[in-house]
Amino acid sequence: MQSLYSDVMLASPSPYVLFLAQPSGCSVTAYKKADAQGLHKVVFQGIRAHYEVSIYSDHPEVSKPKLALPGGSKNPRFSPMHPGPALYPFVEQIGSDEVGTGDFFGPVCVCAAYVDREGLEEIQSLGVTDSKAMDDAYILEIGPKLIHDFPYSQLSLDNPKYNDVTAKGLNMNAIKAKMHNRCLGNLHQKFPQAMLCQDQFAEAGLYYHYLKGEKDIVDNIHFSTKGELHFPSVALASVIARYSFLRKMEELGKKYGERIPLGAGAEVDAFAARFLKKYGLKELTSITKVNFANMKKLTEKSLL
Repeated sequence: MQSLYSDVMLASPSPYVLFLAQPSGCSVTAYKKADAQGLHKVVFQGIRAHYEVSIYSDHPEVSKPKLALPGGSKNPRFSPMHPGPALYPFVEQIGSDEVGTGDFFGPVCVCAAYVDREGLEEIQSLGVTDSKAMDDAYILEIGPKLIHDFPYSQLSLDNPKYNDVTAKGLNMNAIKAKMHNRCLGNLHQKFPQAMLCQDQFAEAGLYYHYLKGEKDIVDNIHFSTKGELHFPSVALASVIARYSFLRKMEELGKKYGERIPLGAGAEVDAFAARFLKKYGLKELTSITKVNFANMKKLTEKSLL
């Protein structure tokens, strides 16, 4: 892949990025860290992402270009079947995403971010993609620059408020819908010409059903699953939301003098049990999402 993209390589300041390339209408980010099988994560982002992925896909339903170049080269990116960027113009956009919905400890953070063409070049040079594919240490490193350089709207729902609204019947998707709507609306007022994008977590009809009764509802949203890979603004929003979440978790850690684990797995259960014993149930519920299964397991165990 490095050889294939040798003529469109970009410099990346990220110590976690193996290479960053920018073929027409797409950015390709390969990460240094390999998984247990020795495989590296490669993220394709942009309006031409599907085409670039198809080059490497062996799926029978994917039609791959077969044209050869002079000298026997079979580099499909340089065949006549690869249209130039003029056919796929970048559109200034506002995208939204959320973080913290799968974490027992800490808030739910939602962000909407605005990206124009100049901003697109910056986030590509920084290797910004789906925050789940990025190292948290690097997100904390570039977060201050992102929130300085890009217009954004970010909301955080702390645990006491989260527990209050879920006790009144709101589910996680309803909470996210209301937060996304507010963040998108805040930026849409400033950039009414920008396309609106969202990492889809509910079908459009259900999403707007959750917003019934809201005073101001943002419409004409482009919903897409794995929106971070299709819309640079959604990727940026996911990273800023992650940055905010990580900072808030750092603050909680400082308050209690130890690192609070992320997620909702076995490490979290073990930490919660120790925390409960040390601080009591009231303090635990003040920093956790009490409708998670972790709390049920913990309270059932403590009653035995």
